[in-house]
Amino acid sequence: MLTIIYGNAKNSIYNTSVYFKNTYEPEWLETDLAKEMIQDIDGSEVISGGCINSPVLGMIPPERLSGGVKTLLLILNEPDRIFNASTCGDNCAKWILEIGKQQDVTINLRHMMSFGKDTKFEIVIQNGGEIVHSMEEMIPIASKYLNAMEQE
Repeated sequence: MLTIIYGNAKNSIYNTSVYFKNTYEPEWLETDLAKEMIQDIDGSEVISGGCINSPVLGMIPPERLSGGVKTLLLILNEPDRIFNASTCGDNCAKWILEIGKQQDVTINLRHMMSFGKDTKFEIVIQNGGEIVHSMEEMIPIASKYLNAMEQE
């Protein structure tokens, strides 16, 4: 299940690019899910765990993937850690939901991510323990916690 902490979260890894650069394993990129995410988000093809074929940049190392893909790979492969998913665009939201269907993960958001107007899901908002099933349910709850963050 996916759990979200809105605002500042203790032990959240904020700089996901630096963390990824120093911790990723080449085999992370070789799973079917990782290949699908990389193709969908970056439009790139995984050649191997150390080489990605980008239509824009050519052959690149994994460190040159987008911040969103790197964060998704971290969430997928280190589910016991909390990552700042505000480094992801809304194009990553469906993948965050997919990862949350496969395993229990907690992410930190410092903005209102759109999971899709007509998308149904089950997400726990850790700040207050609410469970939401749609953006319609999520927006007022997330807004409350995000606004409180701005007051701090």
